[in-house]
Amino acid sequence: MMDSLIVAVVHRTLVAGTPLLLGTLGEIVAERAGILNLGVEGMMAVGAVSAFATTFMTGSILLGVLMA
Repeated sequence: MMDSLIVAVVHRTLVAGTPLLLGTLGEIVAERAGILNLGVEGMMAVGAVSAFATTFMTGSILLGVLMA
């Protein structure tokens, strides 16, 4: 029983952390190019909210993906 709990916690950690790691990798590439961008998390949040709102209002997943 404890093994399944540990596996579930590790799985949820990886699922929840993947978008943050992808944003971090993008920022690392930008910093190596000499650009400092402190708003990566905010841009990701605004993109997610705008994609959700567009998909909710129009019912089109394609428009939601394009909005993100």
